[in-house]
Amino acid sequence: MPNEFQVVFHNIDQSDALTDNVQKRIEKLRRFSSEIIGGRVVLNSPHNNMHKGKVYSVAIEIHTGGKPVVVTQEQHDNHAHEDLYVAIRDAFNAAERQLKSVDKKHRKEAIHKNPDAVDDGLDDVKDDELPEYTQAIG
Repeated sequence: MPNEFQVVFHNIDQSDALTDNVQKRIEKLRRFSSEIIGGRVVLNSPHNNMHKGKVYSVAIEIHTGGKPVVVTQEQHDNHAHEDLYVAIRDAFNAAERQLKSVDKKHRKEAIHKNPDAVDDGLDDVKDDELPEYTQAIG
């Protein structure tokens, strides 16, 4: 189905609170790119490690009209990721940065391909209507 995300729980009990948290973050990502088609979020809890505790990992795949965005947060040494909500936050923050970067590159490419598509607001102004600047202040 277009424009939908699949949320997968691996070795984690599914809860409404986790699902709601992920859905809210997905909606926030949609504000940064109108080209998001869908994707997948995988919440994973590796088997217990007797020495380090349980460190969660989050993987996000975002399908856009152009290049897909993939984020994998597997920081086994990051004790902050012993909290699943922190791991989700960090993964979505990384996805947001990537989406902004892809969108910025996409806009630059569009401008270079068609510079006339950028409206500088001066097309309708006649030369004699422009103010004349005779002195710089500074």
